[in-house]
Parts: sequence; structure tokens; C-alpha cells
Amino acid sequence: MGPLWDDVAVSTLLNETTTTSNGFVEPAASPLLLLGQGRDLASERGVECTGALPAPSDPDLVERARAARAALGGRAFVLGHHYQRDEVIDFADVTGDSFKLAREAAARPEAEFVIFCGVHFMAESADILTSDAQQVVLPDLAAGCSMADMAAIGQVEEAWATLSDVGITGDTVPVTYMNSSAAIKAFTGRHGGTVCTSSNAQVALRWAFDQVGGVDGTGKVLFLPDQHLGRNTAVQQLGLSLDDCVVYDPRKPMGGLTEAQLRDARMILWRGHCSVHGRFSERNVTEIRAKAPGVNVLVHPECKHEVVTAADMVGSTEYIIRALDAAEPGSTWAIGTELNLVRRLAKAHPDKQVHYLDSTVCFCSTMNRIDLPHLVWAMESLADGRTVNRIVVDPDDAHWARVALDQMLALPGL
Repeated sequence: MGPLWDDVAVSTLLNETTTTSNGFVEPAASPLLLLGQGRDLASERGVECTGALPAPSDPDLVERARAARAALGGRAFVLGHHYQRDEVIDFADVTGDSFKLAREAAARPEAEFVIFCGVHFMAESADILTSDAQQVVLPDLAAGCSMADMAAIGQVEEAWATLSDVGITGDTVPVTYMNSSAAIKAFTGRHGGTVCTSSNAQVALRWAFDQVGGVDGTGKVLFLPDQHLGRNTAVQQLGLSLDDCVVYDPRKPMGGLTEAQLRDARMILWRGHCSVHGRFSERNVTEIRAKAPGVNVLVHPECKHEVVTAADMVGSTEYIIRALDAAEPGSTWAIGTELNLVRRLAKAHPDKQVHYLDSTVCFCSTMNRIDLPHLVWAMESLADGRTVNRIVVDPDDAHWARVALDQMLALPGL
């Protein structure tokens, strides 16, 4: 069966809770190392965590978190991304994907502090969308995103200069995934492009092509930074072919492509990927079908094209959650996305059999840098009158990134 996308109704089948052996998911805690403490001011984000973090083994840690959250009251609004571990989600006022959380932050103008339990680019988006009176805090500045970091602004500007030298920038619209830095969003805004999410990538790409003659024309899209989402959307949803897509490698002259390849391409895909979703393989799909007959394979569109093609359903994080909520009791599922979310879904749906698609455990390591010690430290610091780890986007970048985000907000269906 070919993949079904977000706008397709969910229908399914089978039963039981799960275990972590043989690809099953058990909602049991997995200890992770305490990460991101210390300082590295020479790094891209100038990581510095000068506070004394509570010990992860502190038996009073949960109580300290409750006390700090109560002390902040309505002054603080805590956002928890779906990929966060349960100990952090327990203190979130709202959970969701990156764009939903940024919009939720913007809808709480009364909150003096927005504590974003996610990764750096998400906190940047929240800073862009919230008022100047609000302060966005990231509990650990080392919580980055490997995908977002695969597209540095200098590389992207150099790539655009290359496209200009070839003479195709006039027929090329940049589209950046939400999972990108504020600087990349600003680049997109400056050059007449838009931002997209995994839910609305089809709409965003169709809009972009319409600016340069339509999907059936000769115009192009420069898609940043996740090649898989761009390719899957273009081929599975817009009807383009794999031959219409080329991958631009910023580490090679001209992206490793010829002038003819750049001129003939319709989708110029940045060489970037998600370190979690990129792990899933077609072999994983074959193996889970053999182990669990009748299984419904549901994967995120950041997965490789061959995985998406082999799956039964493809959709965003929010779509995956809705699919499990709507599934028939007793149905069997194999989910290809971040493990914290899959474990939480398994726990929430004991009447369904939920497998993790890959037999190898894979958390989003950068997302998991936000742990309870960092969250307690951030909240206690704010309660004591000290703002820590504040995220502030350069005003010019914030302006142009907002232009690109506003263009996305103007797209139909969002």
C-alpha cells in the first residue's frame, strides 16, 4: 500500500501493551546522562550554564520543580515539545510540535517568561513571535538541532550566490522548514520565500512554485534544510519525479552539481537530515511486517524516501498522535519517529499494540539535553529574580524571519 498523508482519514486494526525487546515499546524510564552543563563561549551559540545544577539523583528534585513552578505562577509559561522526556512534560503547561508551541507562546502576552523545553531554533521562533516585553528562556543552551545546524547562514548565502552565477535565482523561491535557525528563516524572508512545517509542506511548496510559473512550469524551489521532507513532499504530493530533485552539498564546489543539473532541477534540496528520522530504513519496515502481520506502519515525512514509500501512512508529529487516538482498539502499529513520543503513545493507548519501527533505541540527543535538573535550575533562577539562558534574536533577522513566518501564516489551511 502506498503512503497516506495528513489529509487522509485514519482507518486500522489489533491489541496489547508493549516491551522494549524485539522492537516493542515499553513506557518505562530510561536514564540519560546529564548533558550541557558547563561553558563553551566559542561555540556557535556561546553555550554557558554557570548555575549549579541540582543533582539528577536529588530525591527532592520533583518537589523543588513543583515549588519553583508555583512560585512563578502566571509569570511563567512552560512549553514542552513532544520529544521531551516525561519528567519535563509533567511540568509543561502546553505540549506540541515546534510551530504549535511558538504560536501558543505568542498567545500568552501576559506571561513574563516563556520557558521553552525544546531546542534552540524553537526558542528563537518563540522570541520572534512573542512581544518585546516577554523573555524566552531555554533551560540548556546546548539543546540544539543537528538538522538546523546543517545549514549555516554563511553556507546558504554562498549557495545563493552560486545559483545567481548560474542565472537561476530569478526563477527560484527559497522555502525553509520550521526546523531551521532564525538566520535561515530571515534569509528566506529577504528572498521572497516562506517557512513550512511538516503538516503544510505541500501547501507551502505549491505556493512557492506558483510564484515562478506553477508546479508544471520550469521554476525551482531551494528547500532547506531537510532534503527528505522536501523530496517526499515534491514526489508524493506534488507529482514531481525523483529526477526533478537534486541535492546541494554545501561542502562541495557548486554544491557538487553541474550548471546543467542546477538549471534542469525543480527541487534543489539542501544536504540536511534529521538524525533521528534518518535512522529508519526500508529493512525496518520489512522486518516489522514479518514480526507483526497486519501492522500499520506510520512514519514521519523526515524519513528517507524509501521508508515513506514502504509505509502505510505518513504524517507530522501531530498527525501521528491523532492517528493513534483515532485507531481501532486492538490495532497494531509501528511508529517511525522519536522514541520519547512513541513510548508516551504506547502508554496512552494500552488497548493497542505499539512498536518502535527501529529495533535500536534512538532518542533525540539534543532535545534530551533539557532534563529536570536544567528545568529546575532555570525556574528557581527566575523565581529568585535572575534571568538565565535568555534567547534573543538579532532585530534584523527577527524582522525578516517574521516576514517569512507571516507568509506561512497566510497560506490556506493553517
